[in-house]
Amino acid sequence: MSKKKKSSGFDKQGTPERKQSPWALPMIGLVALAFIVGIIFLKQQGEGTTSEAGSKATPASSTKAQTIEAKPNEAALPPTAIVPPGVATTMEVNKAVMVTAELDFGPRIPSIAQAVTEIERRYQPADGTGRTFAILDAYGEPTPSGKLHISMHVSSEKPGQGSLVFRRTGEVLWNSKITPVPGATPAKNLIIYIGDDAGAGWVVDGSGGVSSVLDSKLRDKPVKVRDFWPDGAEREVTLVYSACGCPVKVMARRVGERTTRTKEMPVIFPDDPTAVQTIARLMGW
Repeated sequence: MSKKKKSSGFDKQGTPERKQSPWALPMIGLVALAFIVGIIFLKQQGEGTTSEAGSKATPASSTKAQTIEAKPNEAALPPTAIVPPGVATTMEVNKAVMVTAELDFGPRIPSIAQAVTEIERRYQPADGTGRTFAILDAYGEPTPSGKLHISMHVSSEKPGQGSLVFRRTGEVLWNSKITPVPGATPAKNLIIYIGDDAGAGWVVDGSGGVSSVLDSKLRDKPVKVRDFWPDGAEREVTLVYSACGCPVKVMARRVGERTTRTKEMPVIFPDDPTAVQTIARLMGW
């Protein structure tokens, strides 16, 4: 009977033999599995971070897109661009611009009301009839150099061309092409806001057909103007009578059964004398 030789632990060349541990393969498998799981985890974390960043950016962008609506007792005031003299522009109907200029009248400087009459309105309506714009208000003062600084709030009403020309010199103060807007209308309604002592404006309800603003009611307050406006108090009165819906603001004081303006500026609605007469009758000016 032959006897099995015990392994000497060396190969034929005398090199020690390497014995493989029975746990080697399972350990390699576990390491590989852990590596794969780690990659998947990191990938998911990266996707989660990107998704979270996107979800945080969404509210910020939606906040910027939100609009603020005017309260019922506040006028929605559209922006007004300032146009330098002589610059040709293009604007849409029912918009507004502020035209400013320094006019040379010589040694006798007139009032703003007189100066407005020295400015020619030139209309070229696309349909051949009517006017294309209106001056809503005007204000200003003499300059140290002896000229009259004037600012005029101009509202576009119809498509066509419009310009303002200083009659004494022929200088073109404003020149604009007025383009149409689908659905736009030049219809105008007189709206009056009376300010309170906190600065908020309240709409006067003009449906009663009264002859004095003091006998009118406020649209959003169950009181008459005479109970809302104390005798002797100065209030800001906002007048809206334009295609653009732009406000014209004046300061007035109640004096008994009428009101009186406390500042002569601005000159209001110089192109709509009928509206001025109606306002003066209602306010007692």
